[in-house]
Amino acid sequence: MERKEESIRKAKASLIFSMLVFGTIGIFVRYIPLSSSMIALVRGVIGTIFLLIVLCRKGPGIAWKDIKRNLFYLCLSGACIGINWILLFESYHYTTVATATLCYYMAPVFVTIAAPFMFKERLTRKKIFCIGAALAGMVLVSGIWKTDMAGAGQFKGILYGIGAAVFYASVILLNKKLREISAYDKTMMQLAAASIILVPYTMLTENISEMTLTPIALILLAVVGVLHTGISYTLYFGSMSVLEAQTIAIFSYIDPIVAILLSAFFLKEPLGISGIVGAIMVLGAAFVSELPDNIEVTGGEKL
Repeated sequence: MERKEESIRKAKASLIFSMLVFGTIGIFVRYIPLSSSMIALVRGVIGTIFLLIVLCRKGPGIAWKDIKRNLFYLCLSGACIGINWILLFESYHYTTVATATLCYYMAPVFVTIAAPFMFKERLTRKKIFCIGAALAGMVLVSGIWKTDMAGAGQFKGILYGIGAAVFYASVILLNKKLREISAYDKTMMQLAAASIILVPYTMLTENISEMTLTPIALILLAVVGVLHTGISYTLYFGSMSVLEAQTIAIFSYIDPIVAILLSAFFLKEPLGISGIVGAIMVLGAAFVSELPDNIEVTGGEKL
């Protein structure tokens, strides 16, 4: 019993640490003088290599049969991850880190909207309420109802953030199609697929020969690849095998809270009263939408 409690404590510590790190990524991306596609590509490559090393040296090895069985959905979801990263990083460049993060956390709401069509799940009153609350909160956060709203750049950042949320929701939904594959194998292949998709896109859209990097930028890029992707993903998925899904869902909201606080105190990007109310509505709706309501979906899973 004591050994089990100790493993749970370690898993919670790993999960909290990974969520704290995830919440800081916007700060690092903001100061890396590279295109969003290049940052996403480097993140994907480093993350893939790191997880590959973990699987080969500390894990049971790569389960190629499981990967082959799920290859189509792994590649498709990996492509969505790559696009999701590009849009999220673009959002950081056009709007505040807090606003971009809150747009991103609309993903559970988009999953709720799509689930009835993909999994024949009934849209309950609770979920309809969550959708309405999240959309209303997003209006408050965006400030589109104000006459003095900051120009087209702010609006573009919001659209990029919402686009990132759509693709992240796609990843969540596609992951429900995966069968009998470990979290490490799944994530390694998804990151690899994202990297493969990002290589031609980056080559076609960026002039790599003209890119220059300062030592500080290289350090920040390495931190995003190693700490925010490799180490944090390893800790995150390691905790998933020990903790209950509800515990993981609750602790996952450390990420946006940290991002919002850092945006306000470190980057001096306060949300304002209406933004704070909107943030509470978005995060609250996203959280409630993830609570189980005992409705079965296709395949015997619960969303």
